[in-house]
Amino acid sequence: MTQSDCLFCKIVEGSIPSNKVYEDEQLLAFHDISPAAPVHVLIIPKKHIDSMNEVTEEDLSLIADIHRAAIKLAAELGVADSGYRLINNCGPDSGQAVQHIHYHLLAGTKLGALTGVSDSHA
Repeated sequence: MTQSDCLFCKIVEGSIPSNKVYEDEQLLAFHDISPAAPVHVLIIPKKHIDSMNEVTEEDLSLIADIHRAAIKLAAELGVADSGYRLINNCGPDSGQAVQHIHYHLLAGTKLGALTGVSDSHA
C-alpha cells in the first residue's frame, strides 16, 4: 500500500532513486540525502504508515523488523560496537518532515545529548 504523493512511497516503488543499503519484502533502508552524522541511514517500511501514531496492532511485527534491520545494519556499517542512535520522530513538533514512518540510524561520531535531556539523564 502506497500513497502517490508520498516521497518515501516513490522511493519504494523506484520512481525516485536512493542509495539503498538494505531491502527485504517489508523494509527499505537508504542513506539520507542530508546526513546529520557520518553514518545516517533511513529505515522505512514499504507499507505506507503516516507516523508512529498510526501503527496498528498488526503493524507491531513490522516495527520489530525495523529494529532487527537496524541491528544488522549497524554491524554491517561497522558502528555496532562504537555506538549508534535509532530515532523515530512523530509529528510536527518532533521534526518529522516526511509523513511516512521512518527511523534514523545515526552513527560514525560521538553523538551529543538528546534535545532537552542533560548528559546525566542520557
